[in-house]
Amino acid sequence: MGIKDLVKRWFDLWESGDFNSLPIAENFKHSSPFGTIVGKKTYLELVATNKDKFLGHKFELHEALYGENRAGVRYTTTQGDFSMEVSEWYYVQDNLILEIIAYYHIGEIREERKLSFPNKTPK
Repeated sequence: MGIKDLVKRWFDLWESGDFNSLPIAENFKHSSPFGTIVGKKTYLELVATNKDKFLGHKFELHEALYGENRAGVRYTTTQGDFSMEVSEWYYVQDNLILEIIAYYHIGEIREERKLSFPNKTPK
């Protein structure tokens, strides 16, 4: 699977809510303004604990750049009355997403948007 198809699969799985099938490596790393989450298991536990914040999003992709093992994607995500502009870099190895670095302005976080961590804190 090429990187373009892999990134499309990432967004399709998020929209369907099937986050357990995300094509991520065991040592997956996700960095964002909230911090860095290391490990597939830790990431999926965080999503499961915060389904109300992670699931039910729709994505409008504005532009993307694709290289051999990386991609940059700019998109808008919406969930109900919540909307956010995001730019992300995806790094791929062996047809799995190894790392994502996300950039967005979170501003003041509304109480209902704050994450709950399952007995762990981000690194």
